Amino acid sequence: SDHRSVQALEKDLREWVKAWNEDPQPFVWTKTAEEILESLSRLMQRTTGAGH
Repeated sequence: SDHRSVQALEKDLREWVKAWNEDPQPFVWTKTAEEILESLSRLMQRTTGAGH
């Protein structure tokens, strides 16, 4: 959503955290660490030309 002030953003974040904590779900990774690092490497090459 669109937040027009820091206070509005904080309010929405607090509401989201409260709702999440009432019914927490485990986070499930959908990619392996290698896939994430490969994706990051491609991004770095596009944005900085660095081959890290």
